[in-house]
Amino acid sequence: MQSAAAVSVSASAIAAAGARSEAARRPGGIRVCGLRGETLSCRSLRISRAPARRAAARATANGAVAGGGGGFDYDLVIIGAGVGGHGAALHAVEEGLKTAIIEGDVVGGTCVNRGCVPSKALLAVSGRMRELHDEHHMKSLGLQVSSPGYDRQGVADHANNLASKIRSNLTNSMKALGVDILTGVGTIVGKQKVRYGKVGSPDKEITARNIIIATGSVPFVPKGIEIDGKTVFTSDHALKLESVPDWIAIVGSGYIGLEFSDVYTALGSEVTFVEALDQLMPGFDPEIAKLAQRVLINPRKIDYHTGVFASKITPAKDGKPVLIELIDAKTKEHKETLEVDAALIATGRAPFTNGLGLENINVVTQRGFVPVDERMRVMDADGNVVPNLYCIGDANGKLMLAHAASAQGISVVEQISGRDHILNHLSIPAACFTHPEISMVGLTEPQAREKADKEGFEINVVKTSFKANTKALAENEGDGIAKLIYRPDTGEILGVHILGLHAADLIHEASNAIALGTRVQDIKFAVHAHPTLSEVLDELFKAAKVNSGVSHSVNEPVAA
Repeated sequence: MQSAAAVSVSASAIAAAGARSEAARRPGGIRVCGLRGETLSCRSLRISRAPARRAAARATANGAVAGGGGGFDYDLVIIGAGVGGHGAALHAVEEGLKTAIIEGDVVGGTCVNRGCVPSKALLAVSGRMRELHDEHHMKSLGLQVSSPGYDRQGVADHANNLASKIRSNLTNSMKALGVDILTGVGTIVGKQKVRYGKVGSPDKEITARNIIIATGSVPFVPKGIEIDGKTVFTSDHALKLESVPDWIAIVGSGYIGLEFSDVYTALGSEVTFVEALDQLMPGFDPEIAKLAQRVLINPRKIDYHTGVFASKITPAKDGKPVLIELIDAKTKEHKETLEVDAALIATGRAPFTNGLGLENINVVTQRGFVPVDERMRVMDADGNVVPNLYCIGDANGKLMLAHAASAQGISVVEQISGRDHILNHLSIPAACFTHPEISMVGLTEPQAREKADKEGFEINVVKTSFKANTKALAENEGDGIAKLIYRPDTGEILGVHILGLHAADLIHEASNAIALGTRVQDIKFAVHAHPTLSEVLDELFKAAKVNSGVSHSVNEPVAA
């Protein structure tokens, strides 16, 4: 799952990225992309140049490009074996770098073990339960279902088994490619030096020409909240599904809170949201959030309190319920006390950077995040780049998403292999796997309007509805819209937001368009299979009108 904190962090990161993106495209030799750094037109060249690229990478690691002598134990050492570290390791091996990855817990990090992966297993169950219980939906399809139920332990086992399978896949993929997996807690002890070890065992020290910090994050728990792991818990505990409470309060209405509300209500719980801001889903595009509330909140057994803090939460004990004291977010005056069966704390995530030894290299964290520049190079307390040291993923706070961490890791490997590369964070999509799903890439409408006012251009907004899509109607899933924000003077895509069936899958056409710099006047010529949900985006792009005289780069069609 993504976090509520990720939304707030990504908003500022997106704004900063937007200011950098145009300038970042200009210098010669620098590739700016949200993908692996190659456009489709380069794919055939990439295959033929692979041996040369690996040779260049080995030369870089040995000092021919990066400078300095050899004699290191590894070309690259990665601290943290989550999705980000895994992505960096695989790309490094592809580039011919001798690579090691250090993991103090289990391979896969938060995403595989306590986040994205097991939560999707629970959401798969909630989606089916929700459909089976929707009598009107079943009848409209001509189906009859009686008394659907579930086995809580079976559902929990499904999530745990999926996490175990993916964890094993990640481990085996690294071993098969020759990545050394070192078990222990990694600490930077000096320039290009890392110490690692387990409790009760002697530490070992290794050297590396380049080091990547990829230690991820942990659930953030505000002061005044007492966690017992049974009646008051974080997403780490909730994913074990040790119980399904009759009434659960969810503190925070971001990605994590929304997804768990989907799970719990499908399994029969009543949910109460506690949100500090004045509206639910504050990180989403406001129009999408409004529609999502109508579809995902109002029809379900969910109520909510906005503009309040949970100043104190006491676990259930001695026959008493969980007590939640609410105070006004602005005045801090006491508002009321809730009594519920359980409370899930979904207030975001905090970087896991303690014990890294950053003080040994004059690096000071900012609210726990490791400071980096646009190339993920770590910055010291004096604002200087620390040579050969990088930080990716949740630990740097640029965009707290698992796939963003992987993309950052690949970008770093490109750099240490001798090819400058800057990742365009505006091209990285995000998704909330509720039923129906929500997805987004780029700027929200308020962010786009703020940027337009500052830089002096106009924006246009077009929308299409799932109710006009044949495939959605065949599924009886017509609730949803797609929204495009763009510049009519250039055709640049600024943002795309989708709420509807399989929105998480549909968003990638838009994210790839942003990554590759494709304009609306070009992408509207793309052909989509009929009848498919992808036609929602086809209609969206065709609805966009650019100013007369705006050029496009579509080539003349090739005669068949």
